[in-house]
Amino acid sequence: MSNRVRGVIARTKGAPVEVVSIHVPDPGPGEALVQVQACGVCHTDLHYREGGINDDFPFLLGHEAAGVVESVGPDVTDLAPGDFVILNWRAVCGQCRACTRGEPQYCFNTHNARQKMTLEDGTELSPALGIGAFAEKTLVAAGQCTKVDPAAPATAAGLLGCGVMAGLGAAVNTAGVKRGQSIAVIGCGGVGAAAVAGSRLVGAGKIIAIDVDDRKLAGAQNFGATHTINSKGLGVDDVVAAIQELTDGNGADVVVDAVGRPETYRQAFYGRDLAGTVVLVGVPDPTVTLELPLIDLFSRGGTLKSSWYGDCLPSRDFPMLIDLFQQGRFPLDQFVSETIGIDDIEAAFDKMHRGEVLRSVVVL
Repeated sequence: MSNRVRGVIARTKGAPVEVVSIHVPDPGPGEALVQVQACGVCHTDLHYREGGINDDFPFLLGHEAAGVVESVGPDVTDLAPGDFVILNWRAVCGQCRACTRGEPQYCFNTHNARQKMTLEDGTELSPALGIGAFAEKTLVAAGQCTKVDPAAPATAAGLLGCGVMAGLGAAVNTAGVKRGQSIAVIGCGGVGAAAVAGSRLVGAGKIIAIDVDDRKLAGAQNFGATHTINSKGLGVDDVVAAIQELTDGNGADVVVDAVGRPETYRQAFYGRDLAGTVVLVGVPDPTVTLELPLIDLFSRGGTLKSSWYGDCLPSRDFPMLIDLFQQGRFPLDQFVSETIGIDDIEAAFDKMHRGEVLRSVVVL
């Protein structure tokens, strides 16, 4: 059997999104059917629409979501109808070489639902990041559901499913920023703002926010930035000098690049202290390249990392962050700029382009 619901698809590259009827199968082995309550509008959804991820059109967009489990497959024992869950796009397998060496956050064999959601004519849909949550219901692998306290609002909780977790995790999990350390965050949209908030959460000292938009810098201050740099019109050397000026001439202990462009990565690379850490969390355009003198890689030492989903383990991190939010210690709800309907996603993409929102959240 299948469930007929409304969902938002990208039918062809660059075309406006459409709200259409889709068919969502009842869950089979290892699967769960989730009634989506809220889903954030993420840059990744726009990348899918623009063909920047792959060309497996049509896509069922949406992935940063929370909702309630409606039914589960016959062999699912750790979920039940009525469970309030955040959806994640890295359901760990428990058996690959990363999982068996005790590093499931790096699982190399994450999985999604086996059955396909379809259009009414039977055309198979490609769900964004294996989720497809701009829909009234979606089918996912049971491991993509993380149970959290149902008292948390879905509009805020769902943001842990991608952007907030990616940014916070880049600073806290990947970089391991410590109490009293300095950190610079380049790019202060939703991901960068979360890196700032996470740095404050763990007690970082100087937290330097860098962006070309004063509105985003002001938002970063609300999340805990102690200093800001407007880099509009500045060259790499100018940004590096500004970071060094705020860190006794040394550079920051950690620099997070939440943009993912060659010029921002060079700012991060040279803006860190000797033996410091660079974390790339902004997703680069696959066509761009980076050139650095090899002697600088050697002589500056330290660590260069990429952050996959904030190196998070959803079963560990999501409940903890929800608890901190409910205790008033992590401002998760402040990432929600507006709530919108399922018909308003194209307009939300435009607001995202103009830098007017951290997150528009679709309420279903």
